[in-house]
Amino acid sequence: MAQKVTIIGAGAVGSTIAYTLTIRGLATEIVMIDINNEKAHGEALDIRQGLPFCPAVNIYSGTYTDAKNSEIVILTSGVARKPGQTRLDLAQTNVDITKTIIPQITKYAPDAKYIIVANPCDILTYQFYKTSGLKPNQIMGTGTLLDSARLRARIAEYYYLTQTNVHGYVFGEHGDSSFVPWSLANIATIPLLEYEPSIQNKDDVFPPLDFDDVENYIKKSGSKIIQEKGATYYAIAATTCHLVDCVDNVMDSTLTVSTLLNGEYGIDDVALSILCVVGSSGIKSHLIAPLKDDEILKLRHSADCLKDIIKQLKF
Repeated sequence: MAQKVTIIGAGAVGSTIAYTLTIRGLATEIVMIDINNEKAHGEALDIRQGLPFCPAVNIYSGTYTDAKNSEIVILTSGVARKPGQTRLDLAQTNVDITKTIIPQITKYAPDAKYIIVANPCDILTYQFYKTSGLKPNQIMGTGTLLDSARLRARIAEYYYLTQTNVHGYVFGEHGDSSFVPWSLANIATIPLLEYEPSIQNKDDVFPPLDFDDVENYIKKSGSKIIQEKGATYYAIAATTCHLVDCVDNVMDSTLTVSTLLNGEYGIDDVALSILCVVGSSGIKSHLIAPLKDDEILKLRHSADCLKDIIKQLKF
């Protein structure tokens, strides 16, 4: 259990993360900070009034000075994506917002682990690496952790399985240039492409797994939810809280989070998601999973897409 977590941004995502941290008992103290102090106070108060039915936590709104001694800082501030917008359309606006936040929060929480949730996640993670002065192990974006959950959920639907039996990842940008390295996907250790032939009860008839449909489902889920209900926040809150739990755990976890690459797969000077070892010290290591040649090319393409955007931005 993290002792103190600061959440910057009290919008739908930030407040849902605060609520989820509370009901899961993942922190003993939660500080909510927002440019709209009244909104932050209202969200904290609403959660606080349900505490008799939750694990003990001290949750309140505050300012950057209240972030002192935070173990984890979660950044959700930024303009939300609108219907028809891509995450990259938000780039300069949210870069400018983050630019004002970085010196204020790092002044009071220089030793915290930072989780970047706001979009475009990879670009804001890169911005933190380049401008915050923090150690590289302290910074991670949620990256394709949610995309990977969507992948597992979709495959599980195809085969009527519990999602915990499905293992697979999405690499690259948290966005349109992401891709699934299918060579790494498996069900109960059985390579995905060999799963159907291994089923002995042939009465179980499944539709053929449509790889393009699965990847399209992953990439378009966020836009579809925004179109239908206006915003996404439940799944990303669950994802972020899982990451908080992993960062605070005594045992390490392997996760697809966004970090700065330094030569891995021939890629450098850009933040995107590959497998990483995450633990109590933050990012402990990158994992160089054995990708196929065409998968490496897709990862490099995703890196190039992000670099093209970075060249147009002012940090």
